[in-house]
Order: sequence, then C-alpha cells, then structure tokens
Amino acid sequence: QIQVVESGGNLVPAGGSLKLSCTAFGNLFGFYPMGWFRQTPGNEREMVAVQSRGTLRIYADSVKGRFSIWADYAKQTVDLQMDSLKPEDTGVYYCGIDWRGTRFWGRGTQVTVSP
Repeated sequence: QIQVVESGGNLVPAGGSLKLSCTAFGNLFGFYPMGWFRQTPGNEREMVAVQSRGTLRIYADSVKGRFSIWADYAKQTVDLQMDSLKPEDTGVYYCGIDWRGTRFWGRGTQVTVSP
C-alpha cells in the first residue's frame, strides 16, 4: 500500500511564489511517474506537471515557464515550485504517484492566489 502526503498550500498574492511538497510512503523503486494535479469546484482534476522516466518533465501549457517540478526518487518526494502565481492557479493541488498500474493520491492541499 502506498500513502501520499502533500504539504505547502497557502494563501498568496498574485505574483508571489509557493512550493508544494509531496512524500510517498511505501516500498517504491525505479523511476515511476510522480506529478501534481489541481482541481477547482465543478471542474475535473487536471494535470499541472509530471515527472517520469527519471528526468522527463511535462507541464500544462498554462504553467510553462512559471512552475518547476522536481522528483527525488531516493527520498520518494516530488516538489512543485510555483512562481509568478496568478488567481487562476487557485485550486486544490493533489500529488499523484503511479505505481504498478495504480495511481495513488494524497488528500490535496489548498492553494489560493488573491488578485
């Protein structure tokens, strides 16, 4: 069983920065996909950034150039550095870990960007 725990959500003004952290607990090995997703009320959960195959990083178009994902497979962590935040970045951010065909989710952390 894999447990995923996120932290770092907060209220920040537009233009500010925030770092989200995620830790996976369990017996993991290799270069499995780890990523960040966000969800707003009434909308589906969407991909923000994913790191897989060790160093392949994929970003949603809306965050390219502003967000950076960094996975540490030895520590089983994945961080999301968010800069130049915009009000439309507001949402609940979830960490997702893909392991042996199953995606494990954390409970989410709220990010609110004020205008």
